[in-house]
Amino acid sequence: MKRLLAALCLCSIAAVSHAEISQKLGSLEVHYNALTTDELLPDVARTYKIERSKTRGLVTISVLQRNKVGVAVPVPARLTLYATNLSQQLANIEMRAIKEGTAIYYLGDFRVVAPDTLKFTATIEVEGEPRHEMTFTQKFYK
Repeated sequence: MKRLLAALCLCSIAAVSHAEISQKLGSLEVHYNALTTDELLPDVARTYKIERSKTRGLVTISVLQRNKVGVAVPVPARLTLYATNLSQQLANIEMRAIKEGTAIYYLGDFRVVAPDTLKFTATIEVEGEPRHEMTFTQKFYK
């Protein structure tokens, strides 16, 4: 499964416009990415039960926190995510947790009709931490 996660990450950073990026929120480091699902390798999409399509998007989020020795490790989080398009239409995105070994990441799929730019707003809650909110935008060209 770790190979599939690596394939998902590699596939998702294949295009410069879809490079994974991160934000620091207090003691948390949040990595995120959004792309159309047709960019996924067929085996990866099948494993994670994701429909490959130019009109379906996928957002991935992982939440890391430094442990006592300073190493960033995945932590469980409660995520709420929604997206707005250029017409200000709102879509809630249900996130599902994927746990593989020590890795924890969250996937959510949504409808997208390119060309469009989506603004994502995420609320992130980790036990023992204040609630954080972050936003990011992603352009979809296809």
